[in-house]
Amino acid sequence: MILTWLSNYRDLGLLVLRAGIGIMMTLHGWPKLAGGLPAWEKLGQAMSHVGINFFPGFWGFSCAMVETIGGVLLIIGFCFRPVTILLTLNFIVATVLLYKTSGVFLDWSRPAEMLILFFSLIFIGAGKYSVDRS
Repeated sequence: MILTWLSNYRDLGLLVLRAGIGIMMTLHGWPKLAGGLPAWEKLGQAMSHVGINFFPGFWGFSCAMVETIGGVLLIIGFCFRPVTILLTLNFIVATVLLYKTSGVFLDWSRPAEMLILFFSLIFIGAGKYSVDRS
């Protein structure tokens, strides 16, 4: 079959995926992390859309840390499955927030796509070219 030889490079594909998404997550999370308590509290307000109305600063800081540090851990493939679980939870909240506040498909589709990606990666693992070697 045409292009079946590419299956030999599955782990290389996972490395490219991990590095690309990890870089994007780190770049996406760093401004949130660097924003300090006011930014964390604003970000943490998103938790109210899933019924959690306490400690918004904590939740915002947690979100920023998961995106920033989680992105770095994705790149190297360390603690891969725990990180993808945390990122899945992060994007559940982001998807719900944008769905409830906007309802416009183009607004909530990107976080929903990331949610699907990270949920899938929980089962796939980091691949051979990672610290975890899963």
